[in-house]
Amino acid sequence: MSELPIIVGITGASGAAYAVRLVDVLLRAGRDVHLAISPSGAAVIEQELGVKLDLNDFDAASIAPHKFPLLLRSEPVAQALGAPHEPTSQRGTLSYYHHQNFMAPMASGSFLSAGMAIVPCSGTTLSAIACGSASNLIQRAAEVHLKERRPLVLVPRETPVSLTHIDNMRRAAEAGAVILPASPGWYHGVTQIADLVDFVVARICDQLGVRNALMKRWGEEPRRGDSA
Repeated sequence: MSELPIIVGITGASGAAYAVRLVDVLLRAGRDVHLAISPSGAAVIEQELGVKLDLNDFDAASIAPHKFPLLLRSEPVAQALGAPHEPTSQRGTLSYYHHQNFMAPMASGSFLSAGMAIVPCSGTTLSAIACGSASNLIQRAAEVHLKERRPLVLVPRETPVSLTHIDNMRRAAEAGAVILPASPGWYHGVTQIADLVDFVVARICDQLGVRNALMKRWGEEPRRGDSA
């Protein structure tokens, strides 16, 4: 498994639960995370999850899992990470960078990473990436990942989408990004909201090369407690 850090950007589309859960899963999987959050992303976290973030004096504990009961699962975490029933050995570290800090490591291609996910990815962020017009650290980091040919996963949640959104997704995909809409499947034994969140997070982790057992995959036997 690569020891390079993973970049996570959180922007102002609905679906903050996916972002918070992704950060937690990556850290529990032993991956170091470099995080940037846009002001709109912070506003959505407050609106949807009831947690107010201070982006100028960020406290990593503000996005600790226990603050989000909606995302807590009924089974032990060890069963959802790594190989099935395989506990992780060491928790990763979280490094936060202000969205206007263009001196952050992720702003340069010389800083190595295993990939980047923007989750959720707002229409404005998608447009900036598609056009190569970066106005904040998240957009600049995405630009870096495209030019360096590193994995870039964009998770839009907008629905319905306009022709402009579709064109921007096409252009970003042609540039090398993976477009991964926040569209959870229902075939994996859904019994709680966390199952739907984990479906999307699992697919993001798959694209970033992070082993996980967050969901029952097609053709697998249901996990204990799942419906057949």
